[in-house]
Amino acid sequence: MNCNTCKMCESADKRLESFVASKAGEFETAFQRTIDQKVKCGFGLQGVCCRLCSNGPCRVTPKSPRGICGADADTIVARNFLRAVSAGAACYLHVVENTALNVKHVGENNGVIKSEKALNILGEELGIFDDDPHKRCVKIADAILKDLYKPRYEKMELVEKLAYHMRVDKWKELGIMPGGAKSEVFDGCVKSSTNLSSDPVDMLMHCLSLGICTGLYGLTLTNLLNDIVLGDPVIRMAPVGFRVIDEDYINIMVTGHQHSTFASFQEKIKLPEVVEVAKSVGAKGFRLVGCTCVGQDLQLRGEHYKEIFAGHAGNNYTSEAVLATGAVDMVVSEFNCTIPGLEPIADKLQVKMICLDDVAKKKNAELIQLDRDKFDEIDHRLINEAVEAYKARRGNVTIDIPKDHGYDESLTGVSEKNLKEFLGGNWKPLIDLIADGTIKGVVGVVGCSNMTAGGHDVHTVELVKELIKKDILVLSAGCSTGGLENVGLMSPGAEELAGENLKAVCKKLNIPPVLNFGPCLAIGRIEIVVSELAAALNVDIPQLPVALSAPQWLEEQALADGAFGLALGLPLHLALPPFITGGPLVTQVLTEGLKDITGGSVIVDPDPESAANTLESEILDRRKGLGLK
Repeated sequence: MNCNTCKMCESADKRLESFVASKAGEFETAFQRTIDQKVKCGFGLQGVCCRLCSNGPCRVTPKSPRGICGADADTIVARNFLRAVSAGAACYLHVVENTALNVKHVGENNGVIKSEKALNILGEELGIFDDDPHKRCVKIADAILKDLYKPRYEKMELVEKLAYHMRVDKWKELGIMPGGAKSEVFDGCVKSSTNLSSDPVDMLMHCLSLGICTGLYGLTLTNLLNDIVLGDPVIRMAPVGFRVIDEDYINIMVTGHQHSTFASFQEKIKLPEVVEVAKSVGAKGFRLVGCTCVGQDLQLRGEHYKEIFAGHAGNNYTSEAVLATGAVDMVVSEFNCTIPGLEPIADKLQVKMICLDDVAKKKNAELIQLDRDKFDEIDHRLINEAVEAYKARRGNVTIDIPKDHGYDESLTGVSEKNLKEFLGGNWKPLIDLIADGTIKGVVGVVGCSNMTAGGHDVHTVELVKELIKKDILVLSAGCSTGGLENVGLMSPGAEELAGENLKAVCKKLNIPPVLNFGPCLAIGRIEIVVSELAAALNVDIPQLPVALSAPQWLEEQALADGAFGLALGLPLHLALPPFITGGPLVTQVLTEGLKDITGGSVIVDPDPESAANTLESEILDRRKGLGLK
């Protein structure tokens, strides 16, 4: 099957593909809709359509090289790109803002601190001290919020404490050190409005500032704050795929990115008296079914939630199929990756839908407005709604769980801290393996899943197979991870797909050739690994034999992630170009010009084998620059 010749989109996960096909008569999913939408707008793909004013939409062509206002292709493309990166950065900043507010609430109310170790490490890094851990939570949260809320003309103070010093020096030299993050987003929208900026290069530099905001605050700090209130990640083996779903429980699927938003709910459904409520209606208890990025964050910390976390079922475009099993009783959405396609399936199967944040409000869902002073009340309401949904729907729906989907053992829970501990407390073992050529380098394969880069997870899976064959270690974060683990690339036996050198390392250390860092937020954890490797070698990040790939990037958040990677100075591979190809100057800056600015560049290649060869070449060039074989 493939997207061009049949009625359903292909998936790298063949068992998922066959399950979705078996449900085609009952439910429509993204796998069918991809075929319906296969004809794309050529102007949209190139980014040369402008609809910012009533003179438009203007569509720039070689015969009509300017819009009515006089904007040329590069101006239109750059405005569209800056708007997209601004929106993506805004999404992540919303997440870190709420996470900081949740940590502050814990501090002010003497709530549960799962990891004082994480609190102390972050406090030390930020230079924030207090003997009382709860007061320290408040001080850390306030410092982050203060930075987020600054005007654009005031530089954020924590950037220099979080980022690698050589990168900070470069960012200062380039004039892209960000001011208040929310103000950077605000002015990104202003700058890209009608008859304002027409300078494509200036707009692209603004994207880099937004990338720094995204990476250091929306990604890195969100992870580190979550560690405090949810517990540190723990490396472990865990089941993945649809096999984790147990119909004997009241099953709740949470979708989004804001794990700390339901931290207290997680604790409540473990309580004996709450389990008894579930038993009173015929269930064994409650289970959270992992799906999308928040499910992967749960998986990352699953050691702390064994009683209530079923396991991770799949990524964003697996979520419709998870509902189609009939075994999920309630969906709680708290951020994006909650695709609208869930709604008709939920209606048909009587699945209760609830939103905890109005930015993720689904049209068939009930909104429970987040009030941190009413967490207990909200938790009990969620419990009651789940129980009522279970009572109303069980017996009225068919449950069909493909228990042969996924793997019983998949390595998860990797973080920047525990990976270093695993290696003996420092990065020297990894550096030595890279230095002697046993491992050529590292590629972070990150980001989303989409349906158009060869099919669902197809490019991601094939690219990773090609990379590990070349003795390149892969670190994964994002919905891409859900696709990789469901086809076994993080399970025992995956090492057999690696090159001889990497295979030997994997067998010696008893690890797979692809390490699971968790949700897309964990791109920030990979950045910490890269920064610490650079510091250990006393080189700048662009000199490292390291690259990034977001092969199946999906949305505006991914573009903001990508801007962070480019600000770090890393080559960034994409299977599909962002909507910029109609602007020759914009394309040239991103693919070539940035090499002399930040050290980064965008590589677009839709062929996994060819892309792997290019990434290998980038790594070999950096090895040569470091004097390595």
